[in-house]
Amino acid sequence: MSATSSLIDAKRLLQLLKRLLDIYSPSGKEEEVVDFLYRYLKRSRLPVIRQEVDEGRYNLIVSPSGREADFAFIGHLDTVTAYDLEDLGSQQDGDIIRGLGAADMKGSCAAMVEAFTCLWETGYWDIPLAIALVVGEEEEGDGAEELVKDYHFPWVIIGEPTDLKPCLSHYGYLEIQLTTRGDRLHASLARQGRNAVQDMLQTLLKVSNYLERDRPEVVYNVRDLYSSGGGFVVPDGCEAWIDLHLPAAAPVAEITMELEEVVAREQQENPSLNATIRFTTIHSGYELPEKGPVIGALKAVYLERFLPWEYLAFPSHSDANHLWSAGVKPVMLGCGQLEKAHSPEETISFQQVVTVSEIYLQLALKLLPSHTHRDADK
Repeated sequence: MSATSSLIDAKRLLQLLKRLLDIYSPSGKEEEVVDFLYRYLKRSRLPVIRQEVDEGRYNLIVSPSGREADFAFIGHLDTVTAYDLEDLGSQQDGDIIRGLGAADMKGSCAAMVEAFTCLWETGYWDIPLAIALVVGEEEEGDGAEELVKDYHFPWVIIGEPTDLKPCLSHYGYLEIQLTTRGDRLHASLARQGRNAVQDMLQTLLKVSNYLERDRPEVVYNVRDLYSSGGGFVVPDGCEAWIDLHLPAAAPVAEITMELEEVVAREQQENPSLNATIRFTTIHSGYELPEKGPVIGALKAVYLERFLPWEYLAFPSHSDANHLWSAGVKPVMLGCGQLEKAHSPEETISFQQVVTVSEIYLQLALKLLPSHTHRDADK
């Protein structure tokens, strides 16, 4: 048993996790969960402050030293929209906890809070470490963008669901908007004009063929498809949104130009086609070397706990992309599995939540200067 395992209060941690899961907090509507956690941290006497993101929406920052922290744990409190609004809240079956956001990532958020509560209770009051619990990750990433305006952490751990495996590498991300325009006509006259939906389907086929053939390492998803509709008519407009996740070493600029060329060639072959492509988000990936004090300390924690040290690449978009662009070095490490996230049956092992909380606490203790501890009874 590790030295930190006796400090983590599993019962308190379980209660916190269930309460977080019982609060519905989709992106843009995180007020209730932020208010609850703010009061929870205040009751625990942790020095929490609110950082405004926009009207009524806040990040929560716990920075015991009151100055710039050398290292931070970061988690997001928002979730995707519920699959079934009548089936919300936490459910427990033995070790398995079910609920929207369990893996992504209220499990890791609860673990971070418990780890910091343990630090505070044992007398670590003036420490150069912080927690940042942000909003908006599942949509615009506006919480992380606001965070880096006021705070800079050289290193961070982000609690995305990595199944307890550290990720030193992170995929890049492209968000694409494809638009086609046609002729609005009575549906019975469809042959007399261009159908924007049919043009979109043909354009999407060209894009997907290019990605499958020339860029098989890229994971793409046609996320949304809309037409102008309007009843018994030929639609004169269609819009598609596509997510692309690219390995860290992928040539992002080259791929964007190739995609533009795919659409341009399609228009050359079909002169009356009216299609446009726009890149609404471009985030490069990154790969951290296996060196430095944080990674060295984390590796030591794994060895002491007899956990295999095998680091991976995180294959999704996350707040790490925003932080990396701001000069922060993020390591991804959390409980839960990515394949369970965003699914109707999102679950997590509570034992993993306890384990990652112990890892967070043990890592924090290794990174603390020896003079930061004070007797909690004084």
